[in-house]
Amino acid sequence: MILIHPPLSKPCEPPAGIARLAGSVDSDSALSLIDAGLESILWALNRPVESKDTWTRRSAKNLRQNLDYLRKRGSHWDIDRYTRAVKDVNRILEKSLHPSRVMISLNNYQDQDLSPLKSSDLIRTAEEPWKNPFYGYFHDRLIPQLSNASDNFIGLSINFLSQALTAFSMIGCLKQEYPGRRIILGGGLVTSWMKSPGWKNPFAGLVDDMIAGPGEGYIRGLMGMEWDERHAGPVYDQLPLKDYLSPGTVLPYSASSGCYWQKCLFCPEKAEGNPYMPLSVNAVLDDLESLIKRHNPVLVHFLDNAMSPSLLKGLIARPLTVPWYGFVRITDHFRDPGFCAGLRKSGCAMLKIGIESGDQGVLDRLQKGINIEAASLSLKNIKKAGIGTYLYFLFGTPPEGPTEAVHTMDFVKRHHEEIDFLNLAIFNMPVHGPDAGIYDMSEFYEGDLSLYSNFKHPKGWGRDTVRAFLDNEFRKDPSIRKIIRRNPPFFTSNHAAFFLDHPY
Repeated sequence: MILIHPPLSKPCEPPAGIARLAGSVDSDSALSLIDAGLESILWALNRPVESKDTWTRRSAKNLRQNLDYLRKRGSHWDIDRYTRAVKDVNRILEKSLHPSRVMISLNNYQDQDLSPLKSSDLIRTAEEPWKNPFYGYFHDRLIPQLSNASDNFIGLSINFLSQALTAFSMIGCLKQEYPGRRIILGGGLVTSWMKSPGWKNPFAGLVDDMIAGPGEGYIRGLMGMEWDERHAGPVYDQLPLKDYLSPGTVLPYSASSGCYWQKCLFCPEKAEGNPYMPLSVNAVLDDLESLIKRHNPVLVHFLDNAMSPSLLKGLIARPLTVPWYGFVRITDHFRDPGFCAGLRKSGCAMLKIGIESGDQGVLDRLQKGINIEAASLSLKNIKKAGIGTYLYFLFGTPPEGPTEAVHTMDFVKRHHEEIDFLNLAIFNMPVHGPDAGIYDMSEFYEGDLSLYSNFKHPKGWGRDTVRAFLDNEFRKDPSIRKIIRRNPPFFTSNHAAFFLDHPY
């Protein structure tokens, strides 16, 4: 069987989903892995560029130097030099494909005429694959890789909206060239589609099967293997680890699926009914010890929705030999300076933390389980331990109004010395969330596959007003603006740890 990770996602680390599936089978050769996301971007960067403007000519001249800068192991990036490099590389990506209606960047793909939220548009792009800017890659590079393969099954892992249109264009190519092969879809986005109430498969005849949730059992069954509950770690050997745009190999790793908290009011994991399924701490640490020895990474990226306290304690007891980062919830453990110091000694370079709001009332109504004073103390302890922080805040939730938003702004200002990076998002109402029905909802993202909608905010704190507050007040505060300027363009949290004062 062949597993493909389609364009487009950030080309900075190998795709964890297909690597995990490869580890679930009994033989390394049973599955063939292709990261078409990375391959297509490198293919585009090596195409001739027709544009003659000064920026593009400079970017083309310095392309190899910029790629080397991004990949150079052991380097500590300077944000100004880094920003210039990634923007110049992105310029070549844009101009080499020169699509008239498609906006392509190192982290996104948007078509002005086709929507990944409409099944009819996805089917249309499969029927007309030659209209996709990556069609040359599909036809000239991807298809020849499959020509000698006898595998009857081709699986595509679709996790992000930015992959949907290109994945279906790829399906169109595969159907033309190999009409007898079975096409199977899985991944996070496919899971969300299939777990929507009233789901009816609109892709019958184009796609042979779709898998919701973890696919290890399905893959083993498809290949005639009995289910084996023994855990096997991900396998990255088939992927081009040296080609990703990071200063050394970054190993993504999932220690669990689902979320151990599952109490947040608008939690997608709860809405989709995804259970929390953690691996044992010893299995995780054994996996990582083996993977680190095999691949010599510079960084481990934990993909969990939230790393459990038991996993954090396990890492303190059995430190990794390379730095790591991941998402955590603010728990009482972080009020202990010794716990934070232990995490730093375990290799923790950075923690991503979804505080969401600086107003206690908002946090309580969202059922976040966060005490704002505990969060304040935790941030101080984390900073004192020498761990970087990437904080996430969410504006425009139903319980938030202008007053509460100012409280969040004040919280960030008070803690600007403890915050290294910021992610600011505007709330989208989940279409199928348990509390969505109590709000006056209207169509926001048009399409039968849409997961979010607009709604009438009970405090009149609509998206346009929230956006104006962020642009005209929040981001203009000098202490906050300084934090925002540190954010790595395009790669954001995936590259943030490399700007911290830690050895890599």
